[in-house]
Amino acid sequence: MHPLFLDHAATTPVRREVLDAMAPVLEQTFGNPSSTHRWGREAAAVLAEARAQAAAALGARFSELHFVRGGTESDNLALLGRAARLRGEGAHPCLAVSAVEHKAVLDAARHATARGAGRLEVLDVSPGGEVDLDALGRALARAPTLVSVMWVNNEVGMVLPVEEVARRCRAVGATFHSDAVQAVGKVPVRVDRVPVDLLTVTGHKIYGPKGTGLLFVREGVHLSPLLHGGGQERALRPGTEDVAGAVGLATALSMAVAERDAEAPRLEGLRNRLEAALHAGIPGLRVNAASATRAPHVTSASIPGVDGTSLVMALDLEGLAVSGGSACNSGASTGSHVIAALYGSADDMATIRYSLGRTTAAGDVDRAAEVTIRVVRRLAGTHPA
Repeated sequence: MHPLFLDHAATTPVRREVLDAMAPVLEQTFGNPSSTHRWGREAAAVLAEARAQAAAALGARFSELHFVRGGTESDNLALLGRAARLRGEGAHPCLAVSAVEHKAVLDAARHATARGAGRLEVLDVSPGGEVDLDALGRALARAPTLVSVMWVNNEVGMVLPVEEVARRCRAVGATFHSDAVQAVGKVPVRVDRVPVDLLTVTGHKIYGPKGTGLLFVREGVHLSPLLHGGGQERALRPGTEDVAGAVGLATALSMAVAERDAEAPRLEGLRNRLEAALHAGIPGLRVNAASATRAPHVTSASIPGVDGTSLVMALDLEGLAVSGGSACNSGASTGSHVIAALYGSADDMATIRYSLGRTTAAGDVDRAAEVTIRVVRRLAGTHPA
């Protein structure tokens, strides 16, 4: 049977509409947007159009969007750039991040702290999606404070209380960043409705090209650049812009937002169907963060009595692509920091993540469940007690 890809939270194929939008730019609009001749002016106009399209999809102002080279760069620019700006103003900011953040946020926060920022507060998160607001309050009392809480967790799909955290940050003048990489197109994300100061989006999670991303920076919030050597992106991200990449990202973003109302319920139904089949066929299976509000495209299942690495490899041999957690921590053999944060470091069940996409059908999730159940039963017979 044909291989089945259920790892859309790791990456997605570029959709035809995105390729069609990028093709004429790659073929014809090759000018440098910083050049003043006609080729440069044409490229600058296309880049401006892409920025306006992306801004409209997020409810942002044109001037608040900065194109970067992916989600990791956007997260780093948000945290390190804001911390550096505050240090340059003579402050030692306190950083507060949730325990289930992507490593791009966690490691950037640790690096900022090591480079002279103030204390780092890691906020506990419950399996039900509640963030430790008491700890947040203590962090906010150590002004100035920089807070980062992701909109949707990439491993278990839980939706975190971004609106509440943003409201508390706004009330005391703290800077709030949210990684919305897994949220766009799955749950409503509008910066004109939720008072985030900084927001991260990437293209390759929403059927756009890899190596594309953006950082929303609310007007009045100032960052220091991480790179130097040019005035592009309002001197915040120097380097000649990838005009075709910006067009691809903007196209993918606007389509993801426009299709969300129809696609999200469809994915949720498929996810629930998959979970029901897995529960029926695998005793002791735990759907992680099942009691939390979740995005519709991700389910994370922990299974007793089998080895996680062996399970993922065995499923791959059966033609089923899933993840053992996040695919962004390349080559890592350690357990998931997200599962450890939610259930304790002693949790030793095998965890796999299924993430559904726009081409996933009911027959696909039925087949995924059947293959998983069969492989788990086989591995359980050989797994040491």
